[in-house]
Amino acid sequence: MQIIHGYEGLSPGEKGATVALGNFDGVHQGHAAVIEAARALTPSSPLGVVTFYPHPRQFFQPDAPPFILTPPEQKAEKIRALGADRLYVIRFDAGFSAMTPETFIRDVLADGLGVVGVSTGNDFRFGAKRAGDAGVLEALSAQYGFRSIALPEISDDSGGMFSSSAARTALREGRPEDAATILGHPYSIRGIVSKGDQRGRTIGFPTANLSMEGLLAPAFGVYAIRVTFSDGRVAGGVANIGMRPTFEKNAAILEAHLFDFNQDIYGETIDVSLLHFLRPEQKFNGIDALKVQINEDADSARTLLK
Repeated sequence: MQIIHGYEGLSPGEKGATVALGNFDGVHQGHAAVIEAARALTPSSPLGVVTFYPHPRQFFQPDAPPFILTPPEQKAEKIRALGADRLYVIRFDAGFSAMTPETFIRDVLADGLGVVGVSTGNDFRFGAKRAGDAGVLEALSAQYGFRSIALPEISDDSGGMFSSSAARTALREGRPEDAATILGHPYSIRGIVSKGDQRGRTIGFPTANLSMEGLLAPAFGVYAIRVTFSDGRVAGGVANIGMRPTFEKNAAILEAHLFDFNQDIYGETIDVSLLHFLRPEQKFNGIDALKVQINEDADSARTLLK
């Protein structure tokens, strides 16, 4: 998949795609449907995805708590896996945010990218003050010479909507299984394994530690997990996400204990998939009580991971 930054001065070979348009945070099952709709709209054209960086919400609310489900690298990987030929990453800044809907369609989609067709979700908004919607896109796409389609929201069998906000809510409420249903895959946290205070090693539970800085914070507590290494190795385990109140720490961290694993992985990049929420984070009256609970958590996780 070709990754193209911006929309100005593109070569003829970088234009002429049918594109799925949106933020695509999480690349959930609704997003997959929008991308598939672009493919079906003009099957003979290259399949592109247009997304924005930073996320508009990050631009307008820079001090808000982190909420992104998929950082740029992971987003690109998931879009590639859905068969896109091109990923267009458009810089979202003050000038871009001030574009009228028609200017966006004319300058970015028609002239800049030279799109053949566009698919979006029916709830997608664009242009200054979010003035553009599916109706505006439909009217102006005909005027500027490309096809368009807007898909209604897609839900699961129980009526739950496939949306990024629903996935975030599920994670914050300790429901990783529901988040996985929305996303189409377990939610994972990627990071570089760092050295902590190595207290886990001294009590018989060595951990791989990942910083949570800048990442969406799921419910603090203990999870059954699956860890994937960059070389494809996979290991099961149990992880605590939180502030470690027993040791009076004040920065959130993910501490993953891997089952039947004894390798030095400091400095490696790993993906930690949250599969099941076991219990909320809690403070213990000493190391012995903590060790008893960790053993119980590990047993529960092993059972769930079988």
